[in-house]
Amino acid sequence: MTRLIDPSLQKLSFIMAEMGDMVIESITLAIDSYLDGTNTKDKVLQLSDAIRAKYFEVEDLTFDMLLKFQPVADDFRLIRSSTEISYAFSRFGRYAYDITLVRDLFGDISACKNASLVESSKKVKHMIKEAVMSFAELDVRKAAIIREDERFIDKIYKERLPKLIDSHDTKCALAEALLLRYLERIGDHAVFMSDAINYIVTGKHRPTEERIASHTKHQ
Repeated sequence: MTRLIDPSLQKLSFIMAEMGDMVIESITLAIDSYLDGTNTKDKVLQLSDAIRAKYFEVEDLTFDMLLKFQPVADDFRLIRSSTEISYAFSRFGRYAYDITLVRDLFGDISACKNASLVESSKKVKHMIKEAVMSFAELDVRKAAIIREDERFIDKIYKERLPKLIDSHDTKCALAEALLLRYLERIGDHAVFMSDAINYIVTGKHRPTEERIASHTKHQ
């Protein structure tokens, strides 16, 4: 039986899916253009602005649902967390644009030694896709893996930064340090998303392995 709130929840799901697709596109475009030496600042800015506009649309819709329908606990967790996740999406878009600004400021730096950036960027792109899919599917197992990926990115950041401080190639070192920092922040927001997804499904921001397993079995 269709409830009065269901059409609004379906609209919310559609908006969030649109945001997720734009986030994946903006992050991938920004990182790849940096490593390839191309300029995609204008395109990524358009995506970032569009994601931000969707964030405000989610805010308005969730506020409307809370006022009109007095949602039950499960719906309330989804509505509340959608607002938080849409904000994380907006931050992803902004960090993607910040990455293009580094490329715009420093010029073509594809000749720099970017092995650590390549490694981190692959993990970040995987995290973003997993975060988007885990929300779309409300998959707590995917959400749990995101935290493991974030630790990997932190490890690269902490190991690489002291080496960049001692580098004699100032231009490449500064650019890489900025990029690694943005990637590390993207990873943090992906973990924030995973906590919100866990909360939707289990009622806990950081559930135990047993609770995750019990919900995974029912999927």
